[in-house]
Amino acid sequence: MVRGLYTAYTGMVNEQKRLDVISNNLANSATVGYKTERVANQAFDDMLTVKIRDNSTGYCNQPIGNMSLGVKIGETYTDYGQGAFVETGNTFDLAIDGQGFFTLRCPTKDGSSVTRYTRNGCFKMTQDGYIVDVNGNHLQGSGGDIQVPVDATITIDSMGGIYANGAYVDTLAMTDFEDYDYIEKYGDNLYQVVDGATEKTATCYINQGYTEQSNVNVVSEMVDMITVTRAYEAGQKVMQTVDDMLDASCNSIGRIS
Repeated sequence: MVRGLYTAYTGMVNEQKRLDVISNNLANSATVGYKTERVANQAFDDMLTVKIRDNSTGYCNQPIGNMSLGVKIGETYTDYGQGAFVETGNTFDLAIDGQGFFTLRCPTKDGSSVTRYTRNGCFKMTQDGYIVDVNGNHLQGSGGDIQVPVDATITIDSMGGIYANGAYVDTLAMTDFEDYDYIEKYGDNLYQVVDGATEKTATCYINQGYTEQSNVNVVSEMVDMITVTRAYEAGQKVMQTVDDMLDASCNSIGRIS
């Protein structure tokens, strides 16, 4: 019966984690370029139940079966599916159609910088003509930090070519990876590589004057939230039932009237 308490507990912890992920998805449903997170569940490794030093087997330990220890989070993964496009008409709003990421140079506290990646195409131009994101991270081109004439008309073609008054300036540095298991989220909209990441040529097109919205399906997330809530309540009922059985076993069974 105590194992029932533990099994119900692991189920409730698992549903709490799922609820946290769903809540984060809903909170970022309007965040440009956000990618939905998902949770996979798996059972704990079965524990082999052993009959210890029973005289029926010559006082030797003997396996008598397997016992499941409940459920646990298998992994939290990201759905990199394409989000919908929204037209903004802004010169430096860019949407990626296909696989790939914008490349950013992000400053660090020690004065150096690191390379990170994003699908959020909301950029702006500084007074010096540099193209940066909302946090001031520099958008990268084939020549490094992208800088354009401040008073020029800027156009960006579908292949990422940047032109100022019709004159070529630079090309967006678009990056993709062989296996997305080797990149991880940094905040809600940035990604960084981990050991083993292999870059490859991005197969995508750029749409100027558009932004890619999050790929969160709000209706689906709300349905999942209701399912998680009911599963959590079921775990509570199991714990209460087991607790009542333990109470009856300790306080009622064998009582002398």
